[in-house]
Amino acid sequence: MSWSLTVAAIIERSGRFLVVEETDGVSPERVLNQPAGHVDPGESILAAVIRETWEETGTVFAPEHLIGVYQLRAANGRDYARVCFSGSVPEDAMAVPQDAEILACHWLTREEIAAARPRSSLVLKCLDDYLGGQRFPLAAAEVFQVER
Repeated sequence: MSWSLTVAAIIERSGRFLVVEETDGVSPERVLNQPAGHVDPGESILAAVIRETWEETGTVFAPEHLIGVYQLRAANGRDYARVCFSGSVPEDAMAVPQDAEILACHWLTREEIAAARPRSSLVLKCLDDYLGGQRFPLAAAEVFQVER
């Protein structure tokens, strides 16, 4: 079994969450996701979530908590491990995609995200854990340190 290590950012403002609109890479259908992506070789997971959030939203993400580590066997047969963080972006930040693969950024409620097409079941699972109050200190993410 091979794994893909990914990160995701939950950013809430006034009951709305910053999500990105993209295609799922399989079909042209548009889906919603947290700002998320793969960890590059040699990159820490904190650096990855900050970078991915910038690339997908043009905002500077400040991680505050680890929400959880999630496993998914995707429809493509690959296994993913998602490390999800919550945090903030500057109040005056305008979300504008820097990555051409991101079609748009939106601030949506959990219900609006659920009514649309989330990219995977992990989108809502991460949100539900966050909304349920699940928070771990950032230090808990240090178990993923890059050894050189």
